[in-house]
Amino acid sequence: MAAFGTAELEAVVPRLRRYARALTGNREAADDLTQDTLERAWSKRTLWQPGTNLRAWMFTVMHNVFINGIRSARPTVSLEDVSADDTGAASGTSVETGVVLGELGRALTLLPEEQREVLLLVGLEQFSYAEASDVLGVPVGTVMSRLSRGRERLRILLEAGGTASERPANLRRVK
Repeated sequence: MAAFGTAELEAVVPRLRRYARALTGNREAADDLTQDTLERAWSKRTLWQPGTNLRAWMFTVMHNVFINGIRSARPTVSLEDVSADDTGAASGTSVETGVVLGELGRALTLLPEEQREVLLLVGLEQFSYAEASDVLGVPVGTVMSRLSRGRERLRILLEAGGTASERPANLRRVK
């Protein structure tokens, strides 16, 4: 069975880094997650099936590495590290844009992990519901319901200012 090469893998890295940053909430944890994902994917590259979507396969690997990190109690999320100055926005963006991105980043970190993952895959990475379903290993209906709940919770958090102390009391974590 043929495997992918370094050129194909390198083409996916910017999107992996962006997703890792959004998942973890800070640059160092995102770099670690991306590196761990690339190492895992390279060592398991013969498991990838030619003709399938390499990007989706890489995001599945990243999702699994991220979940394994959480299960092993390795800290990967730091809510304190997200700030308006640290949004990763391109230079030349306005101050308003930076503030909005900072608020969005903080609000995303307050979402339950399963909602945040779906929002990032579908909204940021433009995965289809079916692709997100494959990456996360859940049914398409679950992707759709998590996306709906995540969008609504994100809207409420942004309206409330996105901080934990200002979070509406009626929001509770639902598994």
